[in-house]
Amino acid sequence: MSTPTIQNAAFIAAIVIISAVFFWLLLPFYGAILWAVILALLFYPMHRRLTVWLRGRKSVASALSVLICVLVVVVPAIIMLATTLSAEVASLYRRIRESNLSLADLVAQAQSVLPDYVNNALNSLNLGNPREIHESLMALLASTSQTLATKAVDLGQSTLQFLVSLAIMLYLLFFLFRDGRQLAQTLRDAIPLERRRTDHIAKKFTSVVKATMRGNIVIAIVQGGLGGLTFWLLGLEAPLLWGVVMAVLSLSPAVGAFLVWGPFALYLLFTGDITKGIILILVGALVISTIDNVLRPILVGRETRLPDYVVLISTLGGLSLFGANGFVLGPLVAALFIAVWSLFTDDRLVKTNNETTPS
Repeated sequence: MSTPTIQNAAFIAAIVIISAVFFWLLLPFYGAILWAVILALLFYPMHRRLTVWLRGRKSVASALSVLICVLVVVVPAIIMLATTLSAEVASLYRRIRESNLSLADLVAQAQSVLPDYVNNALNSLNLGNPREIHESLMALLASTSQTLATKAVDLGQSTLQFLVSLAIMLYLLFFLFRDGRQLAQTLRDAIPLERRRTDHIAKKFTSVVKATMRGNIVIAIVQGGLGGLTFWLLGLEAPLLWGVVMAVLSLSPAVGAFLVWGPFALYLLFTGDITKGIILILVGALVISTIDNVLRPILVGRETRLPDYVVLISTLGGLSLFGANGFVLGPLVAALFIAVWSLFTDDRLVKTNNETTPS
């Protein structure tokens, strides 16, 4: 091998190794970086108008854009979740504490509405009477209370990590607003691909991020609102709390909101409130869960040009691999996968047509 070839190979190896180490350093804060990019894409049209209104003062416009993002997105989300959840959890705990219904009474009430053959089957398992079940569960709760106390330290560490990630996200968001166009141009020039391929992938990335965020936010609001309204109309405890929980769980398609209304429906059936249980099952299955199947393909699939099953599978896979960030990363990876393979297929077809066409 010639000296220039060896030098080029060594240089490429150095680029790969240094880039891998750099991404490894950023990995603990990939969530903050991801959401900074998402907010920059969503609010960039507003930032561009602010820059024009401020006569090209980019730093001032970027600071105002970050402030607007904080006021419009971050602060309302934190206040709503913290205030709503704390108030509803406290209210739910107070009502449970003030009620005279114990776990043993609940088990006995459930057994009273079950058919005789089911109770006989349960008795054959030697599970014990309701009072013994209650005492065993209380002993288990007492033993696990110490474990829960040790988790308080982990909770404090998680809170600190959240605050650090939030600060990094806002700090990076400022520079993405101010220098985003130059950074995008630099990345476009550095990527060793043809310009048309780079532009195609970049457009796909932007469209998927915007469509996924808009679609999931709309679905979460609709499902959470319908679920909370249904709980309120049926007279169930803490409807606002469970509405928020259903809104968050709706980010996981197909099974999200069911994890809330499903157990509640079974509880109503087992406690003898058959009418409310059937109503909750009908509303949950035919309205709340169906909204997901109707809106997600419209809001996410059509704009990203992804089939419905790809949106579902990629979202579930993203959630299992990346946690809460997966509802964006899953469809994004799927869309980029289809985009690069469509480019590859188009190039092969063009090449084949050129070879078969007589000159």
